[in-house]
Amino acid sequence: MKRNLLILTAALLAAFATAADFPKGSPHFATSADTVLKAAKDNGKPTILVFSASWCGPCQEMKKDVYPSAAVKPFHDQFNWAYLDIDVAANNKLFESYKLESVPHLLFLSAAGKTLDQQEGSSTPEEFATKLKGVLKKADGAKTAAN
Repeated sequence: MKRNLLILTAALLAAFATAADFPKGSPHFATSADTVLKAAKDNGKPTILVFSASWCGPCQEMKKDVYPSAAVKPFHDQFNWAYLDIDVAANNKLFESYKLESVPHLLFLSAAGKTLDQQEGSSTPEEFATKLKGVLKKADGAKTAAN
């Protein structure tokens, strides 16, 4: 029994460690929604909440191929990024509060925390870059409307 518990604990720790590892050239990802939403209020940039899981193949493909890609790199500093593993209780609670059902699921929020857009499922680097351009336009529109 103790051995099974140790094996399960080791597997869970490995899964969380894997979820936090990002390829070179990735944007800086926070792993807490609270941290990134506070940063957004401070710096005025929109936020990307990436709901993911270590066991999700499309999530891992996005992490490996899309976020660090040349097409997405110009957008790294224009957003606050959070990578939220839904197997972490606090992240799962947030995931459920947005009434999301699958991963990967990305929410794009204004600096004030209002939903601007979302993406369910994976995409190519080019498709994602196009999505980010559109989100920035919506974020600019939200800033203008707030003033």
